[in-house]
Amino acid sequence: MINIKRLTPQPNPSNYTNYLSAASYWSFSDVEFMHAALALAKKGATKEEVPVGAVLVHEGKIIGEGFNQPILSCDPTSHAEIVALRGACKGLQNYRLPSNTTLYVTLEPCTMCLGALIHSRLARLVFATQEPRAGMVGSQLNLAEMDFYNHKIEVNSGLLQPESQKILKSFFKARRNKKKKK
Repeated sequence: MINIKRLTPQPNPSNYTNYLSAASYWSFSDVEFMHAALALAKKGATKEEVPVGAVLVHEGKIIGEGFNQPILSCDPTSHAEIVALRGACKGLQNYRLPSNTTLYVTLEPCTMCLGALIHSRLARLVFATQEPRAGMVGSQLNLAEMDFYNHKIEVNSGLLQPESQKILKSFFKARRNKKKKK
């Protein structure tokens, strides 16, 4: 069975050291890579895409990264996780990820993304905040725990959750305000 570790959201840290002391489960690298994913989410927001960012990491190096871009690419499958997977797999010349690869993503994956992560043999998934409408790693259903999959992913959630929620709320507030002006 999959082991999901959910941590209580912590106040916004003034620096990494304070954050790590507040939530000792997370390593410095975890925080660093989630900040990279948050930066990608912000980049997506500037392009009017839903602000989700993802980075794939193996042995301390980013091997793939992406932000949501279905509107830009006219491709409904261009979620941040899929874009990161495509980049990593193309660079590796393999559809399977190396062992011990971790994906850091700012929002809980949907059905499509989780399926791709399982098939790519991802070792660990770290997501910042839950997706109450379509999250498939616990919010709606936990597909990662289904017995019919022969690969299991370690799942951790809650890292930099307040920061991710702030980006998402700001984006959707701006989108609603823009619609009101029309």
